Amino acid sequence: MNFPAELKYTEDHEWIRIEGDVAFIGITDHAQHELGDIVYVDINTVGDSLGKGDVFGSVEAVKTVSDLFIPVAGTVLEVNEELDAEPELVNSDPYGRGWMVKISMADASDVEGLLSAEDYEKFIG
Repeated sequence: MNFPAELKYTEDHEWIRIEGDVAFIGITDHAQHELGDIVYVDINTVGDSLGKGDVFGSVEAVKTVSDLFIPVAGTVLEVNEELDAEPELVNSDPYGRGWMVKISMADASDVEGLLSAEDYEKFIG
């Protein structure tokens, strides 16, 4: 499995890529693998200010539906519209075209509690 070193990770299996005060969020390669084929991504939080750990949407796989948790506090700026037509991008390219939301971070220090790629790998065993 792939865990890019430049990203941070959560114990809920989300990743975050920080670019200044903006961040992109998605689910990890491990999470998409565990869920199986993704058939629908449901995110209706554009414009919402969310606290760290709040649900920002859900992802539906053939077997289950799973909530998505925001790893840092912020305002949802954009949802990846490509996922409407191609939810399987989460499976095929979880760290690239399969990103889910773009947010404006409220507090950059929220990142300090997140896992490195190495720590996330240890966490999932």
